[in-house]
Amino acid sequence: MSKTSIIPKSVTEYDLRLLRIFVSVVEHGGFSAAEKALGITRSTISLHMSNLETRMKLKLCLRGRGGFSLTEDGQSVYRAVIDLFDSLNDFSLHVGTLGKELSGELVILCADQLDNKKQQKLARVIELVHESAPNLHIVLDGDSISNIERLLLKDKAHMGIFPGYQQIEGLHYLPLSSEPIYLCCGKKHPFFNIVDAKITSEDFASVAAIHPGIDIDFAGREQLKKLNLNAKAYQFDTRKAMILSGKYIGYMPQSYIQQELNNGEIRIIQPSILTYQFNLSIVNKKSPREANKVELLYNAFITAFNLIEK
Repeated sequence: MSKTSIIPKSVTEYDLRLLRIFVSVVEHGGFSAAEKALGITRSTISLHMSNLETRMKLKLCLRGRGGFSLTEDGQSVYRAVIDLFDSLNDFSLHVGTLGKELSGELVILCADQLDNKKQQKLARVIELVHESAPNLHIVLDGDSISNIERLLLKDKAHMGIFPGYQQIEGLHYLPLSSEPIYLCCGKKHPFFNIVDAKITSEDFASVAAIHPGIDIDFAGREQLKKLNLNAKAYQFDTRKAMILSGKYIGYMPQSYIQQELNNGEIRIIQPSILTYQFNLSIVNKKSPREANKVELLYNAFITAFNLIEK
């Protein structure tokens, strides 16, 4: 049995207008709340909604003394319309990249705060991109690794900067930097004034320690097994604050705590033994929709960070 559209003809501009009104009503929670956002009266909204339901031959919402609510069909239509509008937006973005001059957004997402040296190199990346494509609107923001991965795969971001310990299908990883990471404590912690040789494995197991909150490599996992992990802090800045409290020990790269080391606020514990490598990668989708933007950004990273392309 072949499928037929419940809208009796191809979707028109009028249908799209009705669907946009429907989305606004749903997202504002009713006709009254949508009035201001849409700039039309409740009676006009009601008329448009009735027309939409007639054209679709579906009951989309209930309104009355009990308030506004979607029917089961209305919920399905709402989800489908959101997907439709996302597709239209993606189409517009794609068409906008076909000309010679790159324009629109270029989204770079970092999973953690970068140290000063890496920030300087990232500034060079931005400089190179802007010189090549001044009409691009650069968006530089932070997010979790899982969200960055999802946004890259959905073509909502162009490049991510995060540890590439667990690589997933569909993404390309290029090593950006590697540096040792050390176990640290703050000056208020009992370990601060104890020499390394006198801190035993039993001591490490008896004090509170911070888990980094992500899957790390084998060497890192082996180090964490020695600790009493009863706290979690993925971001280096929040982890540093917990270490400075004197209540926790945790692993930090030296480049992120150099000032605190110089000021005597943090110390490194048994650096020759309690250490593992912290590796950052630049990550992009293997077959991105806006390949020309990703290529421009990728080449800028290679130049600014003096990377070896794989």
